[in-house]
Amino acid sequence: MSTYGERFTHGRTSVYNLNYHIIWCTKYRRKVLTNGVDEDLKTILHAIAAEHGYRIPHVEVGLDDHVHLFVSAPPKLSVSSIVKQLKGTSSLRLFAMHPELKSTYWKRKGERSLWSPSYFAESIGAVNEQAVAKYIDNQRTKERERS
Repeated sequence: MSTYGERFTHGRTSVYNLNYHIIWCTKYRRKVLTNGVDEDLKTILHAIAAEHGYRIPHVEVGLDDHVHLFVSAPPKLSVSSIVKQLKGTSSLRLFAMHPELKSTYWKRKGERSLWSPSYFAESIGAVNEQAVAKYIDNQRTKERERS
């Protein structure tokens, strides 16, 4: 994949500019994305995106209980599959890296879930791209000022 200018990505069979603003919360809105968990989450999300062929140019944790992402993906990937990959894999990897999270989230039928089952997604047009990127980048600062 190569990028044409700042807006278009040239894949093998397509040229595209598909971007999404995605948000999801921790289960029960528990404020567990602190003390290094937040930074590990960002690293994990970037790694998952690279493994599956898309990018996350901007990511930030808000109020220690939710995450905002700016995702740029090829047209062959649906938003729901991207979210499933990011939430499922990041949950498993974070539980492995931070066993203390297991005490906050109990097991049900052999499964632990860090994330709420729902999410928010919106497509971002070229006009909104810079505004959404700035909004995501400033999340931590703005939300702490309001608290």
